[in-house]
Amino acid sequence: MRLFCTGGRRRLSFFLAAMVWLLGSCAAMASQTEKAEKTDAEAGKPSVVDAKKPKDKEKYLRLRRDEKNQPIAMEVAIVRFEPTQRGKRSPVVDLVGAVHVAEPAYYAELNKRFADYDAVLYELVAPEGTRPPRDASSGGSPISAVQTGLTRLLDLQFQLEGIDYRRPNMVHADMSPEEFSRSMRENGESVLTVFMRMLGYAMAQQAKDPAGSRDVELLMALMNKNRALALKRAMAKQFEDLGGAILALDGPGGSTLISRRNAKALKVLRRELDAGKQKLAIFYGAGHLPDMAKRLRADFHLQPTGAQWLRAWDMRERR
Repeated sequence: MRLFCTGGRRRLSFFLAAMVWLLGSCAAMASQTEKAEKTDAEAGKPSVVDAKKPKDKEKYLRLRRDEKNQPIAMEVAIVRFEPTQRGKRSPVVDLVGAVHVAEPAYYAELNKRFADYDAVLYELVAPEGTRPPRDASSGGSPISAVQTGLTRLLDLQFQLEGIDYRRPNMVHADMSPEEFSRSMRENGESVLTVFMRMLGYAMAQQAKDPAGSRDVELLMALMNKNRALALKRAMAKQFEDLGGAILALDGPGGSTLISRRNAKALKVLRRELDAGKQKLAIFYGAGHLPDMAKRLRADFHLQPTGAQWLRAWDMRERR
């Protein structure tokens, strides 16, 4: 209780870090801030990025800003990986970044794109083969309540409501709860170790903002007449400061949350490729994707050849 009664700024910063974790957006490790330009992304279409530019092709989540340096969009990448030398079998694997709470239009666009793949591998710690229903967030668990509250607070949609997992090409590619628990035990992990890593990272980030300006902005957003927009902008700025979040959570020896779940997903990818699938997508939280990209290079001999960006959060002023 002492943590929450002393140093209000630390409490608020940690609250934000926990919110980001629940959103699956500790993915912001790969975030990039760019000045806004009039591109297709602002019109609700993906913007195509030149894959020859390393600074672009290695990014999976970014913020766009206007001329006043105000966030106007949070965008997530779809990065294509292909063999460097084409043969008779030339599979294409797209890493599709996921944001677990986002605009309905973002999920609608993904649903359209997913129909074009032989297989879409998705994350969900659940029994093997689980296909979540569209109302999966309506359960009575505390996490479901938090997620539902966030969608209402931010005027967004929850991923399990927006994505259609019932299609035949949707393939579960994650650990079961039993595998997850066993992996944590084998790796010497616990909920407490994950909590302490998050806490340590949140405290380190707080030291960069001793005046607590971000916390003040969040409190002001809660009182703003356009609360959803103000909160999205305040929270989006936190993404810029979470550059080491995944490294902190994954730890030097890797973790069940990131590395080992990625290994399971790519084991499923290998199975699908061996079955003759040629065009595949891996739909995982963007924070997983830098590690997956390394594995695609090392284990599958695939290289990134292009990227597109989809707007997950729209933070433009409505007139």
